Amino acid sequence: MEQATVEMRNITKRFPGVLANERVNFKVNAGEVHALLGENGAGKTTLMSILCGLYRADEGEIFIKGKKVSFSSPRDAINMGIGMVHQHFRLVRPFTVAENILLGSNDAGFILDMDRVEKNIKNFSKKYGLKVDTKAKVWQLSIGEQQRVEIIKILYQGADILILDEPTAVLTPQEAEELFKVLQQIAQDGKAVILITHKLNEVMSVADRITVLRNGKSVATVEKEKTDIHELTKLMVGREMPEVKKTEDFSPGGVVLELKNVNALNDKGYPALRNFSLSVHEGEIVGIAGVAGNGQRELTEVINGLRLTESGEIFILGKNMTNRPAQEIIDAGVAFIPEDRLGMGLVPNLNILDNIILKSYRKGPFLKGSFLDWLSIRKRAESLIEEFEIKISDLYCPVKTMSGGHLQRLLLSREVHSSPKLIVAVYPTRGLDVSAVEFIHHVLLAQRAKGAAILMISEDLDEIFKLADRIAVIYEGRIMGIIPAKDADLRKIGLLMAGVDRGGEIAC
Repeated sequence: MEQATVEMRNITKRFPGVLANERVNFKVNAGEVHALLGENGAGKTTLMSILCGLYRADEGEIFIKGKKVSFSSPRDAINMGIGMVHQHFRLVRPFTVAENILLGSNDAGFILDMDRVEKNIKNFSKKYGLKVDTKAKVWQLSIGEQQRVEIIKILYQGADILILDEPTAVLTPQEAEELFKVLQQIAQDGKAVILITHKLNEVMSVADRITVLRNGKSVATVEKEKTDIHELTKLMVGREMPEVKKTEDFSPGGVVLELKNVNALNDKGYPALRNFSLSVHEGEIVGIAGVAGNGQRELTEVINGLRLTESGEIFILGKNMTNRPAQEIIDAGVAFIPEDRLGMGLVPNLNILDNIILKSYRKGPFLKGSFLDWLSIRKRAESLIEEFEIKISDLYCPVKTMSGGHLQRLLLSREVHSSPKLIVAVYPTRGLDVSAVEFIHHVLLAQRAKGAAILMISEDLDEIFKLADRIAVIYEGRIMGIIPAKDADLRKIGLLMAGVDRGGEIAC
């Protein structure tokens, strides 16, 4: 029987008030991509943080290539050939690619020969198909390019065991597909690749074997060929998942949001929105489909008062709100679920109580005279936690300690509890597990049923087809077409996303 490259036996890890891992067993062989699958908060990242030396297990043993090991720091793990690409990259933004890769390696020598280092890095890049510009500064790179730098950095340090934590959470579908090819190539080179994820399609696409964690325990290890998405879903959540469907009776009301010939610039001063016109009605979900970077971010920001328009008009409930301050737009009944839930949506170092009142502390039920009514705030927080099934260890802990799925639930609870007239939701389920996705879908459809107008931007076409009543396709800041969801098909939407109109013409 082949000896496992990594074997973790009966690993237990406790934090105050939380049992993160309970007697977990996990084996990985050389030459395989092994997926560690589970919902947000299932203990996946904690287990791998133990393997890479960030945490120490309270109980259990770790064996690397048959040898029992004990790590007191990440350096110990690196010396044993273990490297981890974290969900939030650990790169020094003002440094070049080569300088970042060199950090922590043993290749510097007494005299730094950057020409030799850059040549070595280029050889690594070529071997694994990880194209990077060694002289570029990290801040100049896209998210996908930064991830390649992290992978090269670990391989350059001599890692035989590569761990990636939710690697596609910030990637476009095209970048994710390229990453999977790289991971398979790395595994074919005899290395062990561990992929932490909750995305079932990714698992079935790239993994050889799958270990499922649920509530901190390992519940099964299966081969990809002997399982399917339905079985993996049941193993992850411990029950059958009912499908969320929108009601077919679509009878929209009056116009809530209307954009007329809006033009806006991006951060570099180039056109991002070009004569953009769109309307969203009461009781309607309009899905914006398009490859990331075609004006979606600028669109949401001009609607929410976070970016100025160059020309054109924006009306909310018939009132001209063009270039009005964000607070006025909030007061008009607009809820915003931004793409960056922990950077723009929530304040990571504040607790749940503070985050819940961020947009409403100036007035309303949370004020008693000139002072905040903390008893009312706490009652509201407890009510939302129960209604939205938000898992927390303490009301007063910073929200940055929460998992991504529960952060999104918290953000959603704050935005919809006041019955908004318009909801702008940007990638509302990006990086979430299957049960969190279904919950978010349920909340959005419930708001639609109450008469809210919803503008939803998503890179997941399945999600758009599932929820939207109309689909608007954006390409280079223009609307290429607006199609009723019942009449749409993937080929038609795909052509429009590529800038090809229905007559076969390329948009200029």
